[in-house]
Amino acid sequence: MHIEPGIINGAKLGLSYITAAAAFGVTFKLMAQVIFRNFLPFNGIFKCIVTTLCVFSFFEILPHYPLGVSEVHFIFGATLFLLFGVAATAIGLVLGLFLQGILFAPTDIPMYYVNISTLLFPLFAVYLVAKKTISSNLAYKDLKYRQVLALTGTYQGGIIAWVAFWSFFGQGFGAEVINSVVLFSAGYSTVIAIECLLDVGILAMVKRYHNNLPKNIFSTKLVSSNT
Repeated sequence: MHIEPGIINGAKLGLSYITAAAAFGVTFKLMAQVIFRNFLPFNGIFKCIVTTLCVFSFFEILPHYPLGVSEVHFIFGATLFLLFGVAATAIGLVLGLFLQGILFAPTDIPMYYVNISTLLFPLFAVYLVAKKTISSNLAYKDLKYRQVLALTGTYQGGIIAWVAFWSFFGQGFGAEVINSVVLFSAGYSTVIAIECLLDVGILAMVKRYHNNLPKNIFSTKLVSSNT
């Protein structure tokens, strides 16, 4: 989902500063709500450290390859959402992408605001879909396959949509750009199936062993309907 340097240039980068600022604002609002609502700042910080390490590992350890207009990365945003909640996942995406860029891909730093917008807004969409479609009396461990697919599809589909938007915004609607976007979209769609199977497997394990899980690490909603 990396938008490579050169896809968006000059004044057009200004839009990414606006979208990223909005995404950062939502992120820190969500984090503040979690900390002040639960009065457990250290638990919140620990979750953010865990999600940051996960995101960093997803970028650097898992397979990734260029395809069409961007790169295919396995960024399991819906998985992290189910396990750790929206706030910790958002912070993990912000910090994980930043660390990856600083340490291993400094040439990507000019595109940081573009790429962080691409990661965060689909996560917020997952949060809204979960609120609208999942009963408050249902823990995530008890989700049906179609509900997991809806969350996964929302996240990965959102990434595809944002990559397409940035590509067309930066390069126009030429035949080469359209072909590259279509190629990327087709390839990235496979991530939806992979993440959905991963989520179903993780939730099945959580359902079986939830009594043994450390309660302060994972999202309360993962194992309980009391949120």
